[in-house]
Amino acid sequence: MAQVNLRVGDVAANTQIIIDAAIKARDELGAQVIVFPELTLSGYPPEDLLMRQGLYRQIDAALARICAEVEDIHLFVGHPRRQQNDLYNTVSVIHDGGIVASYDKQCLPNYGVFDEMRYFSAGDSPCVVEVSGVRLGVTICEDIWQTGPALQARDAGAEILLNLNASPFNIGKKEEREVILRQRVAQIGVPVVYVNLVGGQDELVFDGESLVMNRGGRVTQRAPLAVEGLYPVVFQRGDEVEPVAGEIALDLAPEAVIYQLIVLGIRDYVRKNRFPGVVIGLSGGIDSALTLALAVDALGADAVEVVMMPSEYTADMSQQDACQQAQTLGVKYSVIEIANVFHGFLNLLQDEFAGRPVDATEENIQARCRGVILMAIANKNNRVLLTTGNKSEMSVGYATLYGDMAGGFAPIKDLPKMMVYALSRWLNREQEIIPQRVIDRPPSAELAPDQKDEDSLPAYEVLDPILEMYVERDLCVADIIAMGYEASVVNDIATKVDRNEYKRRQAPPGIRITSRAFGRDRRYPLTSGYTNSDNISILSDSD
Repeated sequence: MAQVNLRVGDVAANTQIIIDAAIKARDELGAQVIVFPELTLSGYPPEDLLMRQGLYRQIDAALARICAEVEDIHLFVGHPRRQQNDLYNTVSVIHDGGIVASYDKQCLPNYGVFDEMRYFSAGDSPCVVEVSGVRLGVTICEDIWQTGPALQARDAGAEILLNLNASPFNIGKKEEREVILRQRVAQIGVPVVYVNLVGGQDELVFDGESLVMNRGGRVTQRAPLAVEGLYPVVFQRGDEVEPVAGEIALDLAPEAVIYQLIVLGIRDYVRKNRFPGVVIGLSGGIDSALTLALAVDALGADAVEVVMMPSEYTADMSQQDACQQAQTLGVKYSVIEIANVFHGFLNLLQDEFAGRPVDATEENIQARCRGVILMAIANKNNRVLLTTGNKSEMSVGYATLYGDMAGGFAPIKDLPKMMVYALSRWLNREQEIIPQRVIDRPPSAELAPDQKDEDSLPAYEVLDPILEMYVERDLCVADIIAMGYEASVVNDIATKVDRNEYKRRQAPPGIRITSRAFGRDRRYPLTSGYTNSDNISILSDSD
């Protein structure tokens, strides 16, 4: 099982990974077969790169090179394949100088983060290849989630089913996969080798965790989370072909899983885009503190620069805590006061603002002062600016467009606030990386005197479950109220979510962790007359 980290569009580099892995598997591990993830040559998801005709010339050259340079092992390699006016998501089986068989993906996912029907045509035929007297059936990712392709492969004589995947992570995905695989194995009575991609690609992060499941539905081998590698699988033939038990990676705590995958997502976004490092605005709050810890684990302290930008509303403890964490992690730390810049803007705008009370406008100007400073530092050093907003804030628009939302990548964009706290406590389990006071104190944007998040928002213990129901599960306001939540609170939250779609559309990409992130898999209109009108009578009665 080749659990490899590929770069979308970099056909030459991906080809070299394939060749090196195949030769190592053959010469050092004695493998007869090597199985790669879905769309190995192009990387996944290639999106509209699939419309570039030059991509297919590169794919053809790559396949020819693999055929010429690798012998004495069967390679199962994924790639896009053109045939006249159709495009297929294909696996080519390569052996001793040629392509000996191919399989076209039959079930094209078109939900959530997937839109394969935009590009591909569906195949309709099984593929079974015999290696050393054992018949190997081929399927690709979504094929295993449906019944047809696996049954086809079995009926065509498959004794082992290979499944090539680019299956992105979300919370609960590992367990969901194993349930589906167990169902499929029960139907076909054939063991499955499930090979998954590892690495970050824009908003998606692929966790790996490739596995083998025997015909009894038991996992006999599992590769670790977020680790590239070649994982040898041995099958033996008795009355039937069965896998020999191999190493099963230990299950990790949920916080460890999420933390490691965000680290992977940051590392790959920064390195694959060839940035030398990152810049972070460090406020003394928990969101920027967690972002800093993640960035250092992903890139190393030398590649991380943090800037504290106090205003007249910034508490002394915020400055102290930010400095303490920067020193603990050994990153470059700067302090740039923004009071003069802020008041300079107010002086410029005094005629425009004359006779009007102070409101969120002045708060936003402070955030935008910081955004300009951070972007300037990032530009000058050719680094990418990491934003530090969490999912709870992004959901209800508790963020400043062109202020704290300014940046190139948003590592914790899909982490609800309560999960930010959970990861921070987990991180501190052995050593205080994040100052404990940052975790314990009430969260505040510190843009006004004595400001706290709960002045504008419900407690996060209340807010996050409502957001999970409204954003991720698409429950209506009435349904959420029926679960016992206060009607005015639910209605206010839903209104804030709907009104702030325009902000989220302009936010930088961030790592998808939940089952429904803002971005690829939640697409709402900016302009809409939908107002939950079916709930008006319920809200009025409760009032």
